[in-house]
Amino acid sequence: MSNYKYKTRGTCSSMIETELDGDTIVSVKFYGGCDGNLKGISKLVVGMNAQDVIGLLEGTKCGFKNTSCPDQLAKALKQALNKE
Repeated sequence: MSNYKYKTRGTCSSMIETELDGDTIVSVKFYGGCDGNLKGISKLVVGMNAQDVIGLLEGTKCGFKNTSCPDQLAKALKQALNKE
């Protein structure tokens, strides 16, 4: 298993920590942001294939922003997969 940290950009959360077992998401933890929503997203993606989650979340926007915490999670997962 591998643990990765990703500094978010343009969101209320400041960092995302992910743990992967190959391409499978073992855990996700957001630092900052909308606590309940991000805990919910984190629970929903555990056990999923990282590429599938990227496909679902990439490009999601938050209000007038060009990104969101889910979009940043997709970016974090892409970065983690590229390091594997």
